[in-house]
Amino acid sequence: MDSLVKFVQDEFVARKDFPEFSAGDTITVYYEIKEGNKTRTQFFKGVVIQRRGSGSSETFTIRKMSGTIGVERIFPVNLPALQKIEINKKGKVRRARIFYFRDLTGKKARIKEVIRK
Repeated sequence: MDSLVKFVQDEFVARKDFPEFSAGDTITVYYEIKEGNKTRTQFFKGVVIQRRGSGSSETFTIRKMSGTIGVERIFPVNLPALQKIEINKKGKVRRARIFYFRDLTGKKARIKEVIRK
């Protein structure tokens, strides 16, 4: 049964080519919003808290600070409204899910950047 589900996901779900990113990276996600009969592109820039799942059910969570309030948003990787993902910074963290990041404030809430060559 699992192989049948995997086969259907591989064959019929359209995969988009997004860059590789992981927890600790700062990314910008551009997605389409429909308001009535108009569509517009909006972006969400923040730190990746986690990636979970596999195949067509994979999701990732992004956290950003809006003033003094933390805002988190979960995006499915195969969301048709996703247009593109830009990686702004590669972060160096030791864990795959950095939920401890929610409690940090000030200078402690910084993530070391990996210099890309």
